[in-house]
Order: sequence, then structure tokens, then C-alpha cells
Amino acid sequence: MRACRSLPVALAATMVLVSLALAGCGDALQPTVTRVAGFQSPVPADRTPTIPPSLTALSLPTDPPPPPSATPSPVTVWLGPGVPQSPAQTVRNAIAANPGRYALTDDPSIAGVRLDVSLASGTPDAPAVATWVYALVAPFATVADGVALDDLRSAWAGTPAGPFAGRPLLMTARTLAVLKGAWGEPAAGAVLTVPEAELLARAWAELPSWAIVPFEALEPRWKVLRIDGLSPLDRGLDLAAYPLVARLNASGPDEALQPFLAAANLPATNRDENQMTVVVMTGVTALTRATAWRMEGKGLTYPAQDVGDWLRDADITHVSNEVSFDPECGPPDPVQEGLLFCSDPRYVELLEHISVDVVEMTGNHIADAGVEHIEPTLDMYVERGWAYFGGGRNLDDARQPAVFQHNGNTIAFLGCNPVGPSSVWATPERAGAAPCDYELLYTQLAELRAQGILPIATLQYWEEDRYDPTPQQIADFGALIDAGAVIVSGSHAHHAQGFGFHDGGFIHYGLGNLFFDQMELLGNRQEFIDRHVFYGGRHVSTELLTALLEDWARPRPMTEQERSELLQTVFAVSHWE
Repeated sequence: MRACRSLPVALAATMVLVSLALAGCGDALQPTVTRVAGFQSPVPADRTPTIPPSLTALSLPTDPPPPPSATPSPVTVWLGPGVPQSPAQTVRNAIAANPGRYALTDDPSIAGVRLDVSLASGTPDAPAVATWVYALVAPFATVADGVALDDLRSAWAGTPAGPFAGRPLLMTARTLAVLKGAWGEPAAGAVLTVPEAELLARAWAELPSWAIVPFEALEPRWKVLRIDGLSPLDRGLDLAAYPLVARLNASGPDEALQPFLAAANLPATNRDENQMTVVVMTGVTALTRATAWRMEGKGLTYPAQDVGDWLRDADITHVSNEVSFDPECGPPDPVQEGLLFCSDPRYVELLEHISVDVVEMTGNHIADAGVEHIEPTLDMYVERGWAYFGGGRNLDDARQPAVFQHNGNTIAFLGCNPVGPSSVWATPERAGAAPCDYELLYTQLAELRAQGILPIATLQYWEEDRYDPTPQQIADFGALIDAGAVIVSGSHAHHAQGFGFHDGGFIHYGLGNLFFDQMELLGNRQEFIDRHVFYGGRHVSTELLTALLEDWARPRPMTEQERSELLQTVFAVSHWE
């Protein structure tokens, strides 16, 4: 019941007359009740309150309605200037999807949730919610392979040191913000900030140059430089030892922070080895003549004793074996004058030793011992679980791609032989190498690419003892990139050749020999083993491994001076776009 309200004086007499009947502000004076959820009216359900006629003119005041429920303010989120593009965009997307729940702010002092990046590990107040890896890079046509961390820090501090002394470190403003948190302000002229879209072109325009980029920004025109011998392209990289690892830190009250992190679902890292695939491509293998002679004398795995780890380390190891196995091949002749080759079946042990996964069959010597030896050779590969391509049991088989799925990356190998001789080419009824039907090959490459498959195309091209590619070679290899190949590799070359980039694709015109006995020219002895790295459905980098043939059979890693001379030579004649 409400307390009685005061009434105007003019009504006093009337109120006296009715006071006895009403017994002092009883139920009859109750105003209509507004029902509120959870509130019970004092009026019985079967009674309707009445007001005497003499009081119908009264306008009795009523209680004001309760105020509407207040709408909670959105949680404000602050993104530090160094937060990488990918997690920053993820945060923006989460905020856009929850407009009344979260909002961005430029003022960290009023933010309910704060996200920032530093090279230091997270703290209890700001636990690391993601790990972001960066790479020290230079244009691919760079001879230097790495720097010391001390030299990198000295360059930052304004004391130039190392192979890039005096050259500013290129990076985006985001990357600079990350490094400043750990290394302080760079010295004047030590760093040059460049918009992300211009960074690669700026680096190539000002050789020699170097830069720091996040791992997700890698692409084949960058060469990843090692820091104190460590590279983010290495499998099993110790992130605690690698100096360019940043932590994305998040802070704020738990009641705001935890729901936000759940809603944002930030990526845990930009470098997950479970999304990485390493493919090693090699040049000519011919286990015959002096190479086979050395194998007989020093052991069947002798040729791989110095480079075997490079080959076994890959997820997919390619070899172009140009000679078929023949049980009646006979003892090898190191001074054989003719060019009809065969290999003892025992020599397959060398291929087993280097963990071959896929064998290219485009070689123009695979029928030297007779076409009848090609299918038994293929049987040997299949028995070992190896794939083959570029040749086969008949023409249709020879043109089929070898497709691999690994860590989310699907990679296909396609190859052909445009040179012949015709006696080596497969026919509808006969085994052999795949002759080049370029229109068919272009269609296959386009179809594979349309399915999200990354094609590597190889050509058993015309052989020339030269480092530079011919104009026709440039055109033919580039056309395969135009059709859809991500990598084109010359598997014909007994002489190391240069490189090219075309429409985003990587071209190596000729890798040289792998296991073969040519010792006459330096260019025949110089060998490339290409270590291609795929990540997240992209070809992201190529590392060049270099070897020098010794003893007519055994390639060994080059010395620093040998490697420098080779790279300078081939880069000078390469076809950069």
C-alpha cells in the first residue's frame, strides 16, 4: 500500500466526508497497477478497483516508469603498430562480426584488450598468444648466403659490418615497430622503411640490398639469408635460438580478454612446419662408364658420400636417371668410347641410399641397351614405391603426371623430351620417354593449376656447354610458366646454367650433372641441387646447394670461394624479369 498523498485544501471537506468510508487511503484509492515482470499486483485477481464518482475528476500522480536497461559498452581493442598484417586483419574481421561487442581504439590507455608484438617472450601480464617468424632476405641474385647476428646488430646500431655494410636494412613500418621494441631505435640511415607492395622491387633496384620480412611474405625472388647459420627454411629450426622470432602478446582483464581471444581465433603462427614441403631437384644421373667403375671399386654408394644428406633431407627427392638397368650390362669401362649406356641393376642401391621418391624418365639414353629394358627398370622403381614421370610403358603412361600430397601441398611433376632421338620416344605400343606435345602439356599444366595443384615441369632440352640460356630456351621454358607451371627445371644439362623469373614462376635452365663422369670442363663439374620449399599451397623459396664433381663420380659441397665464383658467373648471365 502507498502512503497517503497530500491533497489540495479545496478538497479537504470532501475528504473528511469520505474518510470514514475509505478508512484512510484504502484499496479503493489505488491507481491502476502496471504489471512489471516479477512484480505481483496487490489487487486480487477477481476484483476491479473502483473510484467513487465524486473523485473521478481527480488526477492522481503515478510513479515514473523504470529507466530502460543500459546497453553495455563495447570492449575496446588496441592493435600495436607492429602487429603483423595477418593477425591484425583477423582482429578487424572479428570486430566487424561483433559490432556491438568490440570496437577498435587508437588509445592503448583506454583499451580493454591490448595486442602488441615484441621479440621478447610473453610475461604473465601479457602472455604470448602467437609466434611470428621473420626472415632476413636479399634479392635472389645475391652471392652472400648469410650474416652474423653481431653484424646485423652492429648495422642496426650504426656501425656497418658484414657483406651488406653501408646498405640500409629495408623493411615495412610494421616490422620496424617490432624490432625497435627489442633493439631500440636504429641509427640514422641504418633502416629504410618501404611500403610492403614496393619492398621487393626496391631491393632488386638497389643491389646489393637486404631486408627483413615476415615469413608469409617469402616468395622465390627473395633469397633467405642465414643468421649465424640458421634459416627459417630449415626443418626442425630451434626457435629459441633463432633471433627473428616475435611474440604476439595480449593483455587485459580476463573477463574481457578471454572472450575476445575466443572470438578472434588468432593464427598461432606464420610458420608451421606441418605446412612445409621440401622438394629437391637434381640434374643428370647416368650410372655408367667411369662413375660405375668407381662404384665397383669404392662401393655402390660412394658417389653420394658427401651430398647424401642434402638429398635424404627432402620430403620429395627427384632424380633424372638417364640409363636403364640391364642384368647383362657387363663390367663398366671408364674409357668407353661409344655413347650406348647401361647400368647394372645392383646400382639401384645408390638411388635407395639417397631416398629417391620420384624418377624422371625423359633421358635420351634410356633405350641404349634396348627398349625392352625400360619396363623392367620401371618395375624396379614401382617395387620400391617410387613414382616416375616423363617416360613410361607406353605413350599414355609416359605423359601422366606424378602427383604427391604432403603437408597440405599437392605437387605434380610433368616432363618431356623434345630432342629425341625418335627411337627413345614412347609410342602407343612401346615404352620410352615422353615426346613433347606442347599443346597437350600446356593443357595439362593449366588443368593441374586449376585444381590447386602446383606443377613442376622438366625438359630434356638440347645440350650446350654454356652458362647462359639460348633465346629459344628462354621462350620455351617461359611458355611452360605461362601455361601454369610454378617451377621449370632443365634436366638435360651436363653444364650448369643460369636462372630466370617469369610471371611469378621460377626457372632453372640447367642444373648440370649429379652422378656422371664428365670432368673435362669446369662447367661440367659444377653442379646445382635445387632445394625448393613449399608452404601453405605456394612455392615460397629456393635454396641453391652447389657441388663440384670429383673422381669422375663423387660430387662434394663447394668451398666458399668455388661457390662464390659459380654464383657470380651464372647470375651475370641469368634472365631476370
